[in-house]
Amino acid sequence: MRAYQEVLARIEQDLLTGRIDVGGRLPPERELALRYGVSRASVREAIKVLEAMGVIRTNVGSGPGAGAVVIADPAAPIGSALRWHLASRHLPVADLVGTRVLIESWAVQAAAGNAGAEQLAGATELLRAMENPGLTAEQFLELDTQFHVALAEAAGNGVITAIMQAMRHGIQAYVTEAVSALTDWPAMAERLRAEHAQVLAAVVDGDGPAAGRAVTAHINGFYADTGVG
Repeated sequence: MRAYQEVLARIEQDLLTGRIDVGGRLPPERELALRYGVSRASVREAIKVLEAMGVIRTNVGSGPGAGAVVIADPAAPIGSALRWHLASRHLPVADLVGTRVLIESWAVQAAAGNAGAEQLAGATELLRAMENPGLTAEQFLELDTQFHVALAEAAGNGVITAIMQAMRHGIQAYVTEAVSALTDWPAMAERLRAEHAQVLAAVVDGDGPAAGRAVTAHINGFYADTGVG
């Protein structure tokens, strides 16, 4: 194992044991080098890898936000990895679409059984926002992303929410490109709004199976019509 890989493994262990806190700053390079018995160059290399992975962010200067800070958003490193795999063609988009169907169909069924009006308020408001006829396709798709993530959050499972956020961002570029090639975007937007409303209505009514079927048809239909995946 190269020295920087040893540093990565030790930082991971320190996160697991609570020696390093999520949302907090990493110790200075000199302190980490002494703690792990490596050179500062190895620590610096490991920090660059962690930053590229989306696990930490680095800021110059002084104050509470300076230095290397462990990112508290669990979706960030997952999304970063997915985007790299997509860019390098390691993961076919079709596989991500299929995985998304599995995750979202479970999430809306769980939300239908557990979520109340307060948990669904965000999704309801986003559905209203999508009714604005002045939205560009890009603005609509951003609201669409937030709507699906809001439904996943309503399921009450933090891991599912993080994966959902990562998957949506991972395929966003492909979706935007496909939509830009549509000859009748207004008709597609109207259809998507109607399908969103159907999914949300089933969740509000507590009908998990209907919500699962609706979101599955919604996702598969969109990707089939746009050619994504």
